[in-house]
Amino acid sequence: MAALGSLLAMLMAAANLSAAQEPEAAASDPTGETEVIVGTQDSHDRMTVPVRIGEHGTFPFLIDTGSQRTVVSTELALRLALPSFEKRTIVSIAGSETAATTVINEIALGRRSFNDMLVLLFEGRHIGADGIVGVDGLQDQRVLIDFAANRMTVGNAKSQGGNKGFEIVVTGRRREGQLVVTDAEIDGVRTAVVIDTGANTSVGNRALQRALGQRGKLTQAVLLSVTGQETVADIGVAGEVSVGDANISNAVIAFTDSPAFTALNLERRPALLLGMRELRLFKRVAIDFSRRKVLFDLPKDS
Repeated sequence: MAALGSLLAMLMAAANLSAAQEPEAAASDPTGETEVIVGTQDSHDRMTVPVRIGEHGTFPFLIDTGSQRTVVSTELALRLALPSFEKRTIVSIAGSETAATTVINEIALGRRSFNDMLVLLFEGRHIGADGIVGVDGLQDQRVLIDFAANRMTVGNAKSQGGNKGFEIVVTGRRREGQLVVTDAEIDGVRTAVVIDTGANTSVGNRALQRALGQRGKLTQAVLLSVTGQETVADIGVAGEVSVGDANISNAVIAFTDSPAFTALNLERRPALLLGMRELRLFKRVAIDFSRRKVLFDLPKDS
């Protein structure tokens, strides 16, 4: 599943932060050290990092903690003469779709590399980059995003300094490879939250919309998936999103009946994909897949 959303139009609101059977990819990390990867910000406030494919590259890829699979653009696959394999059915924020696949002999992010990795192929114009590093390439790793320094670190917790400097640490649960935080509330409604670094805007399901009582006449927007599909969403504002002891005020949420929530078995209970617009309010955010924790470093005077 590629749980991605990119808004074509959206309601802007000021948010505030406070404290309260397939080929198996074999990973290698010869040094065991953390690799610091300088990131760049794209037009949707997401973070891209340099990735090598075999002896080629580097190429800008998104780090997407909301995507189960790693993706390569069809244009890059054509340029590198990558073979095309059978099509697979995937689920995006906008619906189900079939996508071609390929197997990459070696794909490397910093010092960490994967061999014989099955990846999906999508058009680059829908991705907004040459590819996506999904959670299949992030298991047993910690992804640290330092928004103040505009850089990203992929490695283990110890080499990244452990939990030092993080005021808030929240424990999550593994579900379909993703990390789901259940210690979260939105305006008093218990909500399951997935940290989605591939989406610029937070997306809530209809169960959350109903629980919040946001029905009436809402502003609408179009969400665009990496598959090229579109879906209409109702745009609302939550007074307070609480993840552990971190509180975000006036968070913009796009409500839609997305099969992405069904794929995570979250369609019947309030759930939210927390996007980069809200995550950028923090100084640093770490998603630790190996220890099932999400860590937040608050900015000064928050």
